[in-house]
Amino acid sequence: MFSISTIVTVVLVIIAIIVVLFVINFIGIWAKAFFSGVYVSPLTLVAMRIRGISPSMIVEAQITAVKAGIQDLTTDQLEAHYLADGDIISTVLALIQADKANIELNWEKACAIDLATKGTGKSVIEAVKTSINPKVIDCPSPESNKRTIDGVAKDGIQVRARARVTVRSNLDRYVGSALEETIIARVGEGIVTTIGSADSYKKVLESPDSISRVVLDRGLDVGTAFEILSIDIADVDVGENIGAKLQEAQAEANKNMAQAEAEIRRAAAVAVEQEMKAKVQEMQAKVVEAQAEVPLAMAEALKTGKLGVMDYYKLQNIQSDTQMRESIADEGNDSPEDPNSPPKV
Repeated sequence: MFSISTIVTVVLVIIAIIVVLFVINFIGIWAKAFFSGVYVSPLTLVAMRIRGISPSMIVEAQITAVKAGIQDLTTDQLEAHYLADGDIISTVLALIQADKANIELNWEKACAIDLATKGTGKSVIEAVKTSINPKVIDCPSPESNKRTIDGVAKDGIQVRARARVTVRSNLDRYVGSALEETIIARVGEGIVTTIGSADSYKKVLESPDSISRVVLDRGLDVGTAFEILSIDIADVDVGENIGAKLQEAQAEANKNMAQAEAEIRRAAAVAVEQEMKAKVQEMQAKVVEAQAEVPLAMAEALKTGKLGVMDYYKLQNIQSDTQMRESIADEGNDSPEDPNSPPKV
């Protein structure tokens, strides 16, 4: 059995160890806060540690805020933002910058912007800085493969332009609104539309500021996290003659269609020619067939007595005389005989 004195000694040792650990872990933080004009109870520091919060970070953020003149920021607000995986240091610094620039920004809105921009490459500090010092956005974006925004006027001439858009953060609608990519896309669309509505490319070259005025009047910053201050046309140049190219392509297409139709007609004519040749051959075959029946008919006529021997001789003499006359006539004709002509009887 342990004696009472031993138990008391053990308890005192444990208490002493706890006190030493508390002093080591929290006395420095408490003293820093106390001498900086920020009061944080030791129990609050212990509770932070139990909740898994870094007391030094919370106290450091609150000291920074108090020294910058922001007195109404409490440790509970800092702890809540820390537990929401927010960056309390950046949020406090953004709140200080907005206060110094007389920009209305409360703690809740700053926390919302910080959480909304987390993982996007943006930050609440950048949003406040852009609200203080406007930012210039190149259109088209240098990250894209395009160097210019191309539009075609009504006369078919292409106009190439580059614009620079000056924007300022709108902190009231920064959360849940579109960012720079939407601004670039809308400005590009506005430039293309304005160039397309011009009667001639010369008007665009004469007054490039007309593009800026028309695009700026369209309210392209609606639903975005920015307010467009100005749109400046940095460069404008003449591109290709798109209208002439389209006409050339159309003419080429028409020519190909005409050639195709002509080829169809030629093929049809060839088919008709071949059909007529076939008909001629058929008629020649019928003539030959009919000529072959002539001797048979004459023989039948001789047998039946319808044709006498003298009549037959006279017919032979007439044929011989006819052939002699034709041969004499052909001696003065050098042109070859038409192979398609029917044979002579």
